[in-house]
Amino acid sequence: MAKAMSGQKTVTPTATDLAASVSAAKTRGLPPVESWNPPFCGYIDMEIMRDGTWFHEGTPIGRRGLVKLFASILIREGDKYFLVTPVEKVGIRVEDAPFVAIDFEVEGQGREQNITFQTNLDDIATAGEALPIRVVRDPETGEPSPYVRVRRNLEALIDRKSFYRLVDLGEHHDGWFGIWSSGQFFGLIPSSELPQ
Repeated sequence: MAKAMSGQKTVTPTATDLAASVSAAKTRGLPPVESWNPPFCGYIDMEIMRDGTWFHEGTPIGRRGLVKLFASILIREGDKYFLVTPVEKVGIRVEDAPFVAIDFEVEGQGREQNITFQTNLDDIATAGEALPIRVVRDPETGEPSPYVRVRRNLEALIDRKSFYRLVDLGEHHDGWFGIWSSGQFFGLIPSSELPQ
């Protein structure tokens, strides 16, 4: 329940309320969430799992169009995620990253190549200076978790099969083994950690 203001009781909007608000404000392309500054209305029981599945009140959201609608109004502030409309802002939980990069295409070769990712929700992102790739390694197992920024400051976890394909494109540069895209080099693993 959101905090009451001026003696009025405010209620956290439901998923249906959010969908209706976004539909009413619908524009071509992604909604201009950066220009919206609605009041925080509390948390809604919604979570995005590591595999990209969206849950509402413990049940997977089966309608892809609805998931894409919610994804279009997702923002990140620090380590917290929110759904925003022109009139409300609610917090949700995200287990890892809100998107999963499930495939990519390569144009060109070596330093001249461009790597364009597709997410589970059909977002398209060409890795480069504005949309970097980063790898986080588990401190206990050393297992890599690779990410690519998709839009705003939202990232996609690069799925395992795509990561292995990226490794096949890799080369050594400045002490790192990594890949080039849009003229930028993204280190995946220190060269010293690879077998000679």
